[in-house]
Order: sequence, then structure tokens, then C-alpha cells
Amino acid sequence: MSGHWIRGPIGPDADRRVTVPVRRTVLVMVPHPAAGIRLIADVVPLLRNDPRIQVVFSVTDTGQWWQGTQDLVRRQEAVVVPWQQAVNHEFDLVLAAGYNDIDQARGPVLLLPHGAGHLASRKFSRHTGPHGMPHAGLSRESLTRRGRVLPAAIGLTHDDELAGLRSSCPEAAHTAVVVGDLCLDRMVASLPARDRYRAALGVPAGRRLITVSSTWAPDSTFGRRFALCRSLLDELPDDRVALVLHPNAWSVHGRWQIRAWLHDCIEAGLLVIPPEEGWRAAAVASDHVLGDHGSTTQYAAAVGTPVTLASFPEGNVRRGSLADAVRGRFAELDPDRPVAPQLVARGDAAAIAGLVSSRPGQAASALRAVMYRLMDLPEPDVPAVTERVPVPVPLPLRPERV
Repeated sequence: MSGHWIRGPIGPDADRRVTVPVRRTVLVMVPHPAAGIRLIADVVPLLRNDPRIQVVFSVTDTGQWWQGTQDLVRRQEAVVVPWQQAVNHEFDLVLAAGYNDIDQARGPVLLLPHGAGHLASRKFSRHTGPHGMPHAGLSRESLTRRGRVLPAAIGLTHDDELAGLRSSCPEAAHTAVVVGDLCLDRMVASLPARDRYRAALGVPAGRRLITVSSTWAPDSTFGRRFALCRSLLDELPDDRVALVLHPNAWSVHGRWQIRAWLHDCIEAGLLVIPPEEGWRAAAVASDHVLGDHGSTTQYAAAVGTPVTLASFPEGNVRRGSLADAVRGRFAELDPDRPVAPQLVARGDAAAIAGLVSSRPGQAASALRAVMYRLMDLPEPDVPAVTERVPVPVPLPLRPERV
């Protein structure tokens, strides 16, 4: 989305073009689909119903390289500002769900995670691999440039992250606000809708829904146990099986390829959940989740869904991380035995929930308060609402023909 500048609600003579004379303009940075999905699904809706605010989106320099980023933003039907235009405009608030390109943004940046917390489950960076130095996230390299702290506020999910920030980048500690985890809050709020989600996924009464959850990269469930969905369909013909893949898996391989790989499974009844939304409802609706070290598995465990680890990257999970905590409390799948007998409900969901968020149920109000403080605007009179997640809609076997 680099090209010509647009004649939108920002820039020279914008006051002659707008219909509603807003007082503040918010930029939503989208460097990759995972970050965009988190902001679009959870954070941006907190700014609805306020005619004082104009929200615009921009795909950053990093986002140009991730397939599907531009399509994700276009589907929002919002104003999309070319990145080169965005970096030449001073915004009243910049929303970011990752470190990418925040040094280029102009305006107070609110930095949020796009998964379960800021602290990394991986011991080593994906870029450096095992030859690099171990890291826990919230690093000085990510949060500062030439001695300047980049975010105006860092929305933390847990008090433990505050301690981590003070250790890794003490000069940024004053920007920290522990707001909790809105994704988890919404999943908890959605628990009463479990039967509705199961009906939408076509789970018959008295039958189970088993969901396979995978992050991305070769050490994920999908990378190591590609045939797991096929095994479940064969072993559990009367139950339903769903698959949740990390957005980056979709971005790297493409929707056509993933559908092609799973063609026989989808024809046999596999429910493939799209990356934008539906994975949370599937986790709530499931009787069991077979996952890995990714955030989806952690969220499923936190809302009380029984979890079994189908894959776990030995030597590359940070001790004390959420992934490490899940592994310590839930069973691991034995690849030499049939899967079905291993789907036993045991574990400590309450402990995982307490590690994901130390402000349960408070994230919507806390996040909105931070955004309005950064914009120097009084909050709306109505309280912020923690909404239930939408009803899941699995992908069809074949995309609609044009």
C-alpha cells in the first residue's frame, strides 16, 4: 500500500474534505496479519460510537512482505493510508500489537501483545536461533532507538511482565500499564455461549469436538504432526474435529495450499477455522484441544478446556514461560499410541488463567482508559463492554467462485 497519497481525513486541506469534524485521529499499525487481527478484533472496537475520533489503518513496511496483510486491512472497509503518508502525519494515538516499525510512527504509541502476553515462550529469537542469546521479550533493542523509548504506553497483561520490563529495559518501565488480557476476558465472557458455538460447528448432542491447535514454524503441531487431523478423523468418526492454524502459517503457505494439503480431511468432515476469527469460539466449544507451545493452546487451557500437548520444541522454550507452565500441568501425546485413548481431561486451568492475566475481567475498561488518556480526551459516559466472541464459521472446502 505504498503508492500515491490518498485524499482522506488526514493531511493538507483535510478540514475541507471531512463531513464529521473529528477531534482526534488514531492510526492502527498492521505489520503482519497476527498483529492486525488482534487490534481489529479486540482493541479498535473500544473506540466505537465516538464521533470525536477517526480511525485509519496502514500496512507498515514490514507488512508489505507478509502475504495477506493488505487483504486483511482492505476487508475492514476502513480508510487505509499508505505507510509513507502515515509516517509523515502526526497522530493523536498509534495502536501497535508488535514491535515492527514503531520507530517510524509519529504520535503516542500504545504497544500491546498480539498473543498471550509480551514475554516470549521461545527461549531464542526466531531470527537468531539457538546461536543467539536467550531472551524473554520486552527487550531494550525492541523498545528503544538511540536512547529514546518508543512506546508512550505498554499495555501489560500481568504483573510479572512489569518485573520483566524493569529488568530488561528499566528506562521504559514508566510507560507500563498492567491492563490484563482482553482476549482471555472475552473468552471467559463467552463460556455461557458454548452450546451456541458447538451448534454452529455442527457438533451433535452427545458427541465431542476435538480441536487441533498449531502455532507456526517446523516445531509446531502442524509442522511435526501433519497427519494428526487424519488420525483423529479415522479414530473418532462420530465426533467432530477442528483445526486452528496460526495466521502466519496461512500467510506463508497461502489459503489455496493449506486447503489443498487438507482436501481429503475437509471432505471427511474436518472443520478448518479461518485465521481472522473463530479460534476462540472453537477453543471454548471444544471438549479437548491438542496443541503446542503457541498462544491458542495457552488460552484454551486458561478457560478450562482440557489440553494435551501434541508437539513441544525441546530446548527452545523459556523456563517460567506460559508454554513451560502448560507443559508442567498437562499431559503430552505419545506418538506411538492411538490418539483417542489419550484424550483425558486433567490439568490446572485456574493456574494457567492466573498466569495469563493478573487483571481478570478488567482489560476492556483499562485499555480504553489508557487510549483516551493518551489522546487527552475524556472517556465516553457509557462503560467499556467485554463482548463475547463471534460465532465460528469454518472455511468451505473451496472458495466461492467469482
